[in-house]
Amino acid sequence: MAAPLQVPAPPDGLWSTAATAPPGAADSGSNGYTKRPPRRLIKSPKAHSAQDCQTLEQLPNVGPAMAGDLRALGLHHPAQLAGQDAYTLYRALERHSGRRQDPCVLDTFLAVVDFMNGAPARPWWSYTAQRKRDFGELHPADASPQP
Repeated sequence: MAAPLQVPAPPDGLWSTAATAPPGAADSGSNGYTKRPPRRLIKSPKAHSAQDCQTLEQLPNVGPAMAGDLRALGLHHPAQLAGQDAYTLYRALERHSGRRQDPCVLDTFLAVVDFMNGAPARPWWSYTAQRKRDFGELHPADASPQP
């Protein structure tokens, strides 16, 4: 007989069975639902300086999805971001994905490029005003004349 499938534990507060426990269900009992003890997820530690940064996930403001986007653009080490143009990266990601990207992605690119150029870590949203000032409306509404 094959070994049972190993399924990772759900995040804190979720029920251990595939179904969702009904409201008011007890922590355990005849309904078959048991609540697991909370587990802590370990996040990748963030680098305090560009020199400390060895993986994309160590960049401030970068999680697994953003790291994947950077890799899709051919950037596999944080040092490759130094000297890059955030706006060019943003438009390259749109071309690669075939979709518009949220303007906050550009804010994040501004933050990580700035960080890898030696600036202190700042949250991505602190770049929003700069993005709006420097680049204006990224996706203006279709301004073509109506028939």
